[in-house]
Amino acid sequence: MMKNINMNENKMSKKTKLILNIISLIVFALLITLLDKRVIGDSYVRRVLNTSAVYAIVAVSMNLINGFTGLFSLGQAGFMALGAYVVAIFTVPVGLRPSIFYVIKQNPVLAQIELPFFVALILGGLLAAFVAILIGIPVLRLKSDYLAIATLGFSEIIRIVITNIQPITNGALGINRIPEMPTMWIFFGILILSVIFIKLLIASSYGRAFKAIREDDIAAEAMGINLFKHKVLSFAIGAFFAGIGGGLYASLLGSVVPNSFNIPMTYNFLLIIVLGGMGSVSGTIISSFVVTSGLEVLRFFDDKLTIGGVVIPIFRPGFRMVIFSALLMILVLFFRNGLLGQKELSWDLIRKKFLRKKSDKRGAE
Repeated sequence: MMKNINMNENKMSKKTKLILNIISLIVFALLITLLDKRVIGDSYVRRVLNTSAVYAIVAVSMNLINGFTGLFSLGQAGFMALGAYVVAIFTVPVGLRPSIFYVIKQNPVLAQIELPFFVALILGGLLAAFVAILIGIPVLRLKSDYLAIATLGFSEIIRIVITNIQPITNGALGINRIPEMPTMWIFFGILILSVIFIKLLIASSYGRAFKAIREDDIAAEAMGINLFKHKVLSFAIGAFFAGIGGGLYASLLGSVVPNSFNIPMTYNFLLIIVLGGMGSVSGTIISSFVVTSGLEVLRFFDDKLTIGGVVIPIFRPGFRMVIFSALLMILVLFFRNGLLGQKELSWDLIRKKFLRKKSDKRGAE
């Protein structure tokens, strides 16, 4: 009797959901405000949370391409680099630039241009989207592994070009003294706006076309969907938000160098979306915070451990990655489709899980 739960019992009323949403928003706003005002936590905690928010923006943009459109793209690090360098080039105060570009002087035109942060941030996103369109026109005709290799190659080309145009990017030395954002609300506010936009896009006719291409591109084309147009659109929008994430990343670190946007960074985002669920926005956000925070929590494994004067040999730099990789393997074995698969976190899903566990417990009794 208890095992056959009525489907209607698993659904909450709209009023209950609204109340729970309001309470959640209040708790979230209060928590960010307390962290921002330094009432709780320290600078390290704030740094980790801001990094998680930036990673969530980029990972959700990558999931739009990989999870919802079904394109195996590995170019997000390159688009991040474009956004980061646009913010770095145009937001550093003009008076500080001679001390940064001391080997080769900065381009005289760019040296006199200083833009507000949000203008530079949008400009970085637009540049990333424009480059994505240029790359996507020839590359998106490829499929599967070939597309992944091509986008990964273009990501590396972007990084190498940035390294070699020294009058603009300062080459391998990078750009420092980037103005840092004074509040956590900028990072989390942009994360919220990005997620809202992508959720609305997925719920629109374009989002349904993306999903149709993911499921079967031949059937989607037979239904009248322009495959090339929608693939380029998804690729460009994903690149735009990756550029936004890159700009925020630059302001968070206060400096950028080309090697920050290498291949392992792309693999981190791929790990996040696979762990969270290919085709789940909420799963990707949760995974971004879990992965970023998890790497920091396990950092003590990189330090030497001495017990009774005996040094434990396995505790050394890099050991935390071994532990982290083992934990991820366990998670993948038990959650093969990620934490949420293609589902989204909702009050109905939470209630359903709770009732199922409660039913199983009573059935066992």
